[in-house]
Amino acid sequence: MKMTTPETLGRQETSLSTKINIPVRGEIWELKLDPTVGAEIRKNRPVLVISSDAAGKLPIKLVAPITEWKQAFAGNIWHVKIEPDAQNNLGKASAVDVLQVRDVDYQRFVELIGKASPQTLEEVVTALAAVVEYQ
Repeated sequence: MKMTTPETLGRQETSLSTKINIPVRGEIWELKLDPTVGAEIRKNRPVLVISSDAAGKLPIKLVAPITEWKQAFAGNIWHVKIEPDAQNNLGKASAVDVLQVRDVDYQRFVELIGKASPQTLEEVVTALAAVVEYQ
């Protein structure tokens, strides 16, 4: 029997008819966000996987989109700044937009980009708690 660990979970295939890697919490993926409605973030872009690897039975993950950092974001509790590094493989200073978290099907995941640091993931979860006024 093959053992599943958090490190290997994202590399397994789903039971869907197509072979799809399962995204893992803390990973940064390119995601197909279209079609969208209204002010939702559009097009293919990086996202941070924030849902627990143990949660849920459906082939979906909770993600937060990543956009280019703008100085105007500095005072927003819902934007978490990420500096590019060799681990996350982002090309420029970016922001995780916690106000636009959403569940997405595994089929929207295009390519693994990198991994967020534990500190960044903690800041994103803290920002999410602030956005929903969790006490």
